[in-house]
Amino acid sequence: MDEGGLPVTGVVLAGGAGRRMGGQDKGFVAWSGEPLIHIAVRRLAGLPQVIISANRSLARYRALGYEVVSDDDGDDFAGPLAGLRAAFRHAAHPWVLSVPVDTPCLPSDLVTRLWASRITRGLVVARSPYGPEPLVCLADACLGARLEEYWRAGGRRAQEWFVGADMAWFDLTAAEAANCNEPADLR
Repeated sequence: MDEGGLPVTGVVLAGGAGRRMGGQDKGFVAWSGEPLIHIAVRRLAGLPQVIISANRSLARYRALGYEVVSDDDGDDFAGPLAGLRAAFRHAAHPWVLSVPVDTPCLPSDLVTRLWASRITRGLVVARSPYGPEPLVCLADACLGARLEEYWRAGGRRAQEWFVGADMAWFDLTAAEAANCNEPADLR
């Protein structure tokens, strides 16, 4: 499938503080000899718009040739929903596909598989044997309004912003869902 023909904005969530990684910007931490950000954007290759949501190293991210957005309203490091919220605001397409920068083993055909699982005016959320992986999702851009309402009401949990929306599950193996939160995870 030609991802370039899909009406999807891809988003890499790379705005975390990296506390468990010793304060490093996880996007530039190497996994198997390659920065995590390179692996993440490769998963979204071919989409007509790719956004990197980041709160630091902005010039470094921009040098990769992608649009970079930051958390709104001075919410730096307010969590991944702040980054997703900013991405929804900048999305130029009717669908938004999100991946965290620290999940390097996502399948190479992720975009195609999520697109095939989509539901009208809803979202597809990944799940693994560990449970829901809500930052790996494909959402109808109209759900950005739901996220705004949830945020204004004080909600910050990625697992809850879409509660009540039409949704489908997308299954990942434990290996595909593994993320790099700490230096030991890089091995």
